Amino acid sequence: MRILIIFIVIFFPNIVLSKGTHVFGLGIYDVKFDGSEKNQASDFRYEFRSDNSILNIGPEEDNFFFLKPFFGAEYTSDSASYILTGIYVEDNLGQLLQGKQNKYFFTPSFGLGVYDDGSGKKLGNDIQFRTSLEVSYEFKNKNRIGISFSHISNANLGDKNPGVEILSLSYHIPY
Repeated sequence: MRILIIFIVIFFPNIVLSKGTHVFGLGIYDVKFDGSEKNQASDFRYEFRSDNSILNIGPEEDNFFFLKPFFGAEYTSDSASYILTGIYVEDNLGQLLQGKQNKYFFTPSFGLGVYDDGSGKKLGNDIQFRTSLEVSYEFKNKNRIGISFSHISNANLGDKNPGVEILSLSYHIPY
């Protein structure tokens, strides 16, 4: 993990020093809507979302196609931990759906990282991938409150791949 951090600091200093958003989350780890959860725990999450785009794949006036990096960590009340990095895109929901901006934002993301089971659910590998969908509301001071649904899985890299879903509330603080 130290090598990854050193690599990012050396080769991507503009991302490390960029403006961005601190995201703090609290959620339920191992949410199942069919009642089959066996290892529910509290999930605590922190992410730094950089405002710098690493790849622009669409027209400049449509910011939905600006891929931006994030770095994060999750920890559960069962001592499971997950350190990850990835990309996210963000768009104003009003602009996306009606062509007129409003206070709601849609943020899908994809990341990968190193997972330690702790005493919680065994996910079958140290390398795990996370996909998330988030909707947030922006206050007048530019802070946001959001709700997200995430899935963590090893993409069949291990012998077992039970996966886990997380439902979270988050608070965003830009700087």
